[in-house]
Amino acid sequence: MSHSEPAPAFRAPPLSCDAHFHVFGPAERYPAGTIDTPRYVLPHAPLPDYLALANRMGFERFVFVQPSFYGRDNACMLAAMRDVGAHCRGIVDVGEDAPDALLAEMDARGVRGVRINVSPVKPLAPGFSETMRPRIERLDARCAEMGWQLDFLHPGWLTEELLPVFVRLRCSFTIAHMGMFRAEAGPNQPGFQKLIDLLRHGEGRAWVKFTGTYRMATGPTFADAAPMARALIAAAPDRLIWGSDYPHLSFADKVGSVQLFNLLADWAPDEATRRRILVDNPAALFGFSR
Repeated sequence: MSHSEPAPAFRAPPLSCDAHFHVFGPAERYPAGTIDTPRYVLPHAPLPDYLALANRMGFERFVFVQPSFYGRDNACMLAAMRDVGAHCRGIVDVGEDAPDALLAEMDARGVRGVRINVSPVKPLAPGFSETMRPRIERLDARCAEMGWQLDFLHPGWLTEELLPVFVRLRCSFTIAHMGMFRAEAGPNQPGFQKLIDLLRHGEGRAWVKFTGTYRMATGPTFADAAPMARALIAAAPDRLIWGSDYPHLSFADKVGSVQLFNLLADWAPDEATRRRILVDNPAALFGFSR
């Protein structure tokens, strides 16, 4: 990572959780997974480097998220989870008809969800959500049976298109990067307001991630993300979690995890709200002990 990190603006409270990050292994052991063309080149982001950074901010709990580079080959992530132990959970990428035995084995290792990942730069394609519906519905049924969740990442236009689907989900689900609604359009944009309404008036299954701010806001300060984040905090502080999105991939030379962590000090200046986002909410969602 070439980005120069600032000092943390505050120390994460005890039992804080980084709820969204990735690690990568050496290419000879973990080559690109089951996708034909990865979106990015293999970064240098081994587990020890990540843990050193997380320790600097004060994180003690971790949620690994399967990176798109590896497709549905979850071996690298599962190996890292084994090394970390009981203080971690995982979000995998699997086919909707994955064998029950495989899911049970993953569950025993701490996996608690399945990722549904569409490129955040995918151009507008009205109706695309319909092509996703069979996979979502099948995985929703299976995750509901296991007590797992679905983890969504996609561009903002697709978040808005999927909102009617989200309302009918049986399992809990997370939406990354504040739904990927562009911060320059402000918190009053219709899709973002619909997302807030889902958090306020849904049945307690929807969660939003403060992750990937650099993908939805304007660098280098990402100041335009603050009104979006504050609107979410005002509406539903008990439905929010934070993740570093380490190692930031194609943005690694422009942004760092501590810089993104420090944004939370501005968005949620009171310690009690930060504790809710960093400790209480992820404990409830991922089943960590209180």
